[in-house]
Amino acid sequence: MDSKSSKNGPVVIIGGGFGGLNTALSLSIGKYRPPIVLIEPRARFVFLPLLYELLSGELEAWEVAPTYQSLLASRGISHFVDNVEKIDLQKKVVITSGGQEIDYSQLVISTGSKVDSYGIEGVCDHALTFNKFEDVSKVKKLIQKLNSSKKQNLVIVGAGATGVELACKIGDLINDSSFIHLVEIGDRALPYGKSFNQDQIIKALKTRSIKLHLQSKVLRVTNNQLHILNLDGKRLDPFRLDHAGVIWTAGVKPSIPYGLPDHLLKEGKVLIDSQLQVIGYENVYAIGDIALDLENPLASNAQVAMQQGQHLAENLLGFFEGKTSKPFQFVDRGEMLSMGIGEATITGMGITISGLIAFQMRRMAYLSKFPNFSLVIRSFGAWLLSYGNKF
Repeated sequence: MDSKSSKNGPVVIIGGGFGGLNTALSLSIGKYRPPIVLIEPRARFVFLPLLYELLSGELEAWEVAPTYQSLLASRGISHFVDNVEKIDLQKKVVITSGGQEIDYSQLVISTGSKVDSYGIEGVCDHALTFNKFEDVSKVKKLIQKLNSSKKQNLVIVGAGATGVELACKIGDLINDSSFIHLVEIGDRALPYGKSFNQDQIIKALKTRSIKLHLQSKVLRVTNNQLHILNLDGKRLDPFRLDHAGVIWTAGVKPSIPYGLPDHLLKEGKVLIDSQLQVIGYENVYAIGDIALDLENPLASNAQVAMQQGQHLAENLLGFFEGKTSKPFQFVDRGEMLSMGIGEATITGMGITISGLIAFQMRRMAYLSKFPNFSLVIRSFGAWLLSYGNKF
């Protein structure tokens, strides 16, 4: 971080996901904290790894999706409930859709990602998604529809972490007369996962009789069919799979705000250095799903974004105190996946475990990451009460 960067004016953070929110909250507890502005259009922060438990009723909305109002109360953080229309890097101003022009001394871009349909016909019109608070009620309605009829197919496209976790959870929520099909373009489920977790996920899918279609590419989605091409060469012609509902979890792409020059982008992401600074701009930073350090590329997930947000806040607070910035170093704390109601699998930090104990450990681990301590206490109390009621 260059000493010439201005120390006057607010730190403006665009996006209140894991990276942006952690940056804002970490800055707010600093001794020499600057004015902080968070621009986030949503009313609720969504703790995405626990969205499956909201679907199953294992957790409540206030635990998984607390309001920004509750999280930012008494923190001295100004929250603009708006979208960013444009970033003007030369004038150091952010323009919102509502017409607000917000000057910044330091800018943090943490706009996350959005669903990638890969241009496949019918995805946007006929498929549900599962990455927002509002998606939960839509998927619940689909489950009710499946449970009120017989011999219908639910198709989940994409067997990455979201796809397999969602398939297992829904597998425990639908009756035996409906069938789940999990379609994956690669040659295995959870292709980037830890080997132990891959094995456990396969067992969980088989236990729930979930049909896994590997090396299968979706060509088209209609209101009642998927057109699929098998890539293993065993079947040359596309085949059709009838469905009563499709959930698209096949991929996401960075959500880049308008106004960033093309030379700052590569592979659809914003180029940054080891200090999370946008290349060529001493007072602009990018973290989370939209950021790319060519020397140290990282996965796009909550764990990375949270660590980057906390680290960036420390660097910014240090900058305002005249200290030298430190490069970001990611610490891999492992992989935790839900495998249905009351089950999970964990690999990392010297642990490989699955089942009920893993489910409890996973919840405790995520509970410790909640962005509000009072929320942690309240959720922990609710958990103990519900756990005790079982006995």
